[in-house]
Amino acid sequence: MSFRILALCGSLRRLSMNAALLRATARLAPAGITVENFSPAELPLFNPDLEAALPAPVRRLHAAIYGCEALLIASPEYAHGVTGVLKNALDWLVSFEGFVGKPVAIFNASPASVHAHAALREILTTMSASIVDSACLALPLRGLRLDEEAMVASEHAPAIRAALARLESAA
Repeated sequence: MSFRILALCGSLRRLSMNAALLRATARLAPAGITVENFSPAELPLFNPDLEAALPAPVRRLHAAIYGCEALLIASPEYAHGVTGVLKNALDWLVSFEGFVGKPVAIFNASPASVHAHAALREILTTMSASIVDSACLALPLRGLRLDEEAMVASEHAPAIRAALARLESAA
């Protein structure tokens, strides 16, 4: 049986470094660990009135959360905070029991994104996630123009594999 990690990216950009990092991470996953990417692009804007009859994309997100052992989130910083698309996805999980206590790792393609990282940690803590500090990474990828292939072959590959193993061990 595989240890399943659901990856959420806070960027919708086609050439997003964080999205490429998550795709590379899926390819670098050690044996027995599967990383599945979930795009928050389809999620409607959060509206508590819709919680009684959840839209299909939100039901898919909830099912993906139930079906995984841990989460991995990567997001750029936008205006000193988390992106709107990531915040919207997290808002759909606030009252979702399946999220509570779920182990979470945060990856970031730029160590300079300190405001978003702090804001994301605060949001996740408030939502009762279990942040696995030893599995969180801030990699200096911004400005290097690395694509997914280059990330897989980069000097950061061992750190990514080790972070996934630590996330699995913490679950």
